[in-house]
Amino acid sequence: MKKFTFSALAIGLCFSAFAQEPVNSAIVQKIRTEGLEKSKAMDIAFHITDVSGPRLSNSPGLKRAQDWAVKYMKEMGLKNVHLEAWGDFGKGWQVDKFYAATTLPYYHAIIASPKAWTPGTKGLIKSDVVLIKADTVTDLAKYKGKLAGKIVILDQGAPIRSNDKPELLRYTDEQLTEMAAAQPQAAGAGGRPQRAAGSGNDQRAMMMRQFAIRAALDSMLVAEKIGLKLTLARGSYGTFFTSNGASYKLDAKPVSPELEVAGEDYLHILRLLRGGEKVEMEADIKTSFYDKDPKGYNVIGEIPGTDPKLKDEVVMIGGHYDSWHAGTGATDNGAGSAVMIEAMRILKAIDFKPKRTIRIALWSSEEQGLFGSRGYVAEHFGTPAAAARPATATTPETPAKELVLKPEHEKLSAYYNLDNGTGTIRGVYLQGNAAVKDIFQSWLTPFADLGAKTITISNTGGTDHQSYDAMGLPGFQFIQDPMDYNSRTHHSNMDTYDRLVEDDLKKSATIVASFVYHTSERAEKLPRKEMPKPAPARQ
Repeated sequence: MKKFTFSALAIGLCFSAFAQEPVNSAIVQKIRTEGLEKSKAMDIAFHITDVSGPRLSNSPGLKRAQDWAVKYMKEMGLKNVHLEAWGDFGKGWQVDKFYAATTLPYYHAIIASPKAWTPGTKGLIKSDVVLIKADTVTDLAKYKGKLAGKIVILDQGAPIRSNDKPELLRYTDEQLTEMAAAQPQAAGAGGRPQRAAGSGNDQRAMMMRQFAIRAALDSMLVAEKIGLKLTLARGSYGTFFTSNGASYKLDAKPVSPELEVAGEDYLHILRLLRGGEKVEMEADIKTSFYDKDPKGYNVIGEIPGTDPKLKDEVVMIGGHYDSWHAGTGATDNGAGSAVMIEAMRILKAIDFKPKRTIRIALWSSEEQGLFGSRGYVAEHFGTPAAAARPATATTPETPAKELVLKPEHEKLSAYYNLDNGTGTIRGVYLQGNAAVKDIFQSWLTPFADLGAKTITISNTGGTDHQSYDAMGLPGFQFIQDPMDYNSRTHHSNMDTYDRLVEDDLKKSATIVASFVYHTSERAEKLPRKEMPKPAPARQ
């Protein structure tokens, strides 16, 4: 075990460089000792990933993980621990069995996964692989009546190119300095770049043609009752990045069984067929759907506040708990969930009695559109402003919608999120909230020796803090070292426990616990930026 020490110099800096925002050095030392030397982060991550398995929305794996989290939080001593419904999601789904291999020109087991929310093959199937070439909808006519029970592959896919860049990355001092030097964007800035006249229409038309071909092909394959469709997955070196192949809605239209295949195996089959060679393949896929309870749930737990005047105010932390299905969702987002649970454990272990209530939320269905956090925010804090949308051929005009607040909106001090892989915290994105810069800089000072020192005014997107930011609430995502998140683990079959970095999780949980402590104890809630207004209508 690597032991981290808290230097006297860092303690002194807490009260000098940022004296306007005091830091409780004695508590920080307790938090560091508990978080860095007595960590349970990897054990928590083990139960979230290896024990619970993939955690696709509304799947049995997510339910196992949620039940475990509720039990663990109660054992930890958290209060008001419960599963809280956020709204209707739809069907759950899981893979019960999967096997696929080519048998001609020779036997070769292929690297692949069924696409989420697609059906199985109803037992072992074996057939020639049929190559489908279709540049237009009319090209599909030649295949009608010939595909029943067949395994089909589309004539698409470019050769894999070797990656000439390192996969595992940590931010350099120069990169962090550049982030810290970022300037606030002017109101209305940050929009899409201007395109040459007509280019947008051309691109839109091409996309519409491709969509029409895809829709017609999928309809034909269902009507033909094919045995299995092979799809080229993004990725290389045996890693593939997965996705959903069908809707999770209760009334979703039927689709064909579909297998997402690693690039090396897909292109191998494709080269053989293009070269006129016969390819035979067998597959046995069983998947199950779960529709008895279509609601989505978040896991909620608290350390109640103790100050008579402040206990109704709340500091929240969280991360999304759901994952994709090809791996066990370790870096996305078992890591963030484990860190947040560990931060709560640290605070309980040091017997912290907060002034404000501290609440953890483990969100579901982030991967489908931040559904869990958006549903929670709508229930507790209000609904965000929305831009007007002009009428189309199929939809009426939608007027602009003003932000609507609920009483709890005033009670939230801050929400902290973690969802960018296993990489350690290096600082905080301010989401344009300049008023918290000096506060956060003070709170980071004791962790400079852990590499956490960067504050950037910049925004970051794609995860649950946005549900809070859209409501004008102080919602923040931490800056994390990229590691191999984007190159290897994000939504891939390689997103497993083995990709977690123990020291990074320890550091992150320790920093989060300290931020939560100081947010809960300060005299005032964190300052907020200007309330959002409806964006201009898109033309």
